[in-house]
This record gives sequence, C-alpha cells and structure tokens, in this order.
Amino acid sequence: MEDKKLAPDQFVSVDISEFFGPQEHKDPDAGIVVLTQHQREIYKRLIEKAKDIAPEKYESFQQRMRYLQELAKSIANFPSLLERHNIFGGERTPQSLIDSLIEHQTEGDYTLQLPSKATLGKGFLVAKIHTFSSLSKFAKSIKEPEEVWQDFSAETNSMMFSLLAEDVYLNLIHDKSIPNDFKQELATSLLLLWEHRSDQNISDIAPTLLKIWTARRKLAPAFGTMMGTSELLLLSMQLDDQWTSFIKTKLGDTGVSQAMEEFLFGISHEQIVQLKTILRTKGIPAIGRDEVSKFLGVHVKADAGLDYRDFYSLYSLRRDNARVRARMGLPGPHKTIEDYFIQFVMEQNKEKQNNDSFAK
Repeated sequence: MEDKKLAPDQFVSVDISEFFGPQEHKDPDAGIVVLTQHQREIYKRLIEKAKDIAPEKYESFQQRMRYLQELAKSIANFPSLLERHNIFGGERTPQSLIDSLIEHQTEGDYTLQLPSKATLGKGFLVAKIHTFSSLSKFAKSIKEPEEVWQDFSAETNSMMFSLLAEDVYLNLIHDKSIPNDFKQELATSLLLLWEHRSDQNISDIAPTLLKIWTARRKLAPAFGTMMGTSELLLLSMQLDDQWTSFIKTKLGDTGVSQAMEEFLFGISHEQIVQLKTILRTKGIPAIGRDEVSKFLGVHVKADAGLDYRDFYSLYSLRRDNARVRARMGLPGPHKTIEDYFIQFVMEQNKEKQNNDSFAK
C-alpha cells in the first residue's frame, strides 16, 4: 500500500484501544487506587498514634479502610473501560464509549447513560472523601500539629475536585460549541478518571481552584457594585500565573464574566440582576454579604465556609442553574467558572503540546 503523507493540520482517527491495548490478564495494580503513596504514608503515621491513644477510633478507621479496599476490588471485577469487551448488546471498546458520550446529547440526568463502573466508582470516591475528612477531624481533635490535619484536609479537597472534574468533563462534552477533536480528549480523560478515580488534569488545577475559593472567602465584596474592580484585582493577586492568564484572556467574554460574578458573590445570575435593580431603585450604593438575604427576601448562602461540602454544594447549584439556562435559552452564564477555567487550561496544555511537537 502506498504511504500517504499528511499535511500538518490533518489528523488520522485512531481507536483509543490501540493505546491501551486488549489485556487478557488483569494487572492487580490496575483499576481504582485505594490509597496513593502519600495517602498511605500520612494514614500510617496517624493510625499508629490512634492505636495507643484511641483504640476504638483505631479499629473504626481500620475497618473503614478494609471496606474501601473491598469496594475497590468489587468495582475492579466490572469490565475495564479501557479494554475491548463482548458484552450484552455487542462489542464495547474504549472508542465506542467515547463516541457514545459525544454523540448521545440527551438532556436531563446522565446517570442511566453512564457505565456501571463509573457510577460505582463515584460512590467509592464519596466514601473515601468522607473517610479522609474524618481523619482530618480526628487529627485535629488529638492536637496533632496543624500540618498533619491540614494534609488530610488537602487530600479531601483534592478528591472533591476529582468529583467536580467528572461533572465538568460531561458539561464540556455536551457543549455544542466545542470542537469534536477536543471532545475526544475530554472523553478520554473522563474514561481514565472513571477507571482509576484519579485525574492528572484536575490534580494540576485543583490547587488553583482551592486558592480561588480561599481568596473569595477573604473578600468583603460590595454588593451593588457587584463585579468591582478592586475585588477582582485582589482575588487575582493572590493566585498564580495560570489564573491571571485566564482572567486576562477570557474575562472579556460575557459568559465568563457572568460566571465569575456568580462565583465571587455566591448568588445566582438572576439574583444578581434582581439585587442590582433593588439597590438602584432604593438609591443604595452597596451592601454587605450579611444583608443580601434581607434585600432579596429569601435566604441565600452567600457566605459559604471553606468546608469541601460547601464548595461542592455551591458549585453544583451553579452547575444546575447553568444547565437550565442553556437548555431553555435563558440569559446568564451557560457554564460555571470551573467549566471555563478547566477548558482554558486544557486548551493551553494542548496548544503547548502541539508547539512542542512541531519544534522537534
């Protein structure tokens, strides 16, 4: 067969299974990682202390870890998402899964559209998140140095962001404005996340997202001016170059600025518009966070704490609101600031990889 040379802007469609390959024998280390090396180290140090000073807690945590290991083993018995399988309904390959994710643009909840392994793995991750949160609280209760319980807290937050990443990937895969080749990359990342319950993309991005949330807590935004320049500059100054680049490049987009407003002030786009109108009508220049509920006439949690549950709760609320607006064609952001930021970072990484390839 005659070889055909490809132009630099041409691509060949390659089945993802060629990268992962059919595997006849399961690798015992494949699948879900119950504990990373760092997690094992910090757990071992804490549990050894618990054995002496809190035997009941020691037994409880050890049993919880056994449950997590048994759960991970059970999930590993389900067909790998990275291998070729003959299942009910025909052959399933990683590429066919990716194609299905991209092509089936159904509205509503995705739960019954997803592989069983993805759904079960999500339950495992939630159980692990709660376990590490309890370990952090335990370390604090026995007066361990701050860096010890903060270490467990950081691991808890990192896992929460992996949970968030799954939502973001699905949101972006179902975004009609995103090119198909980029959706292929997103879907591949999603399969890897489902298979191992870890994700390198989000591991790189999570520290920045946590810094944004922490910086947001330190702000005292003046509701009324809303997207105040001083608040935004203060937020950006506390973060890294990646976030600063995102702000400079994307904040001019209406959707991004509206999503930023929702994140920064902790209320929906609709409530922001309503509050602006109320304050303008009453001739009030600005109010504090503690006055938002009074002016809107409903209780809103504009002043959420640093707990991982607060972050995910408010994220999921913004996510659901954005999905409704997109489906109904309503004004306001159709994606969350996390969607926009993770998309931006992945696009930047892809561009860098392309440039590096051409430079060789």
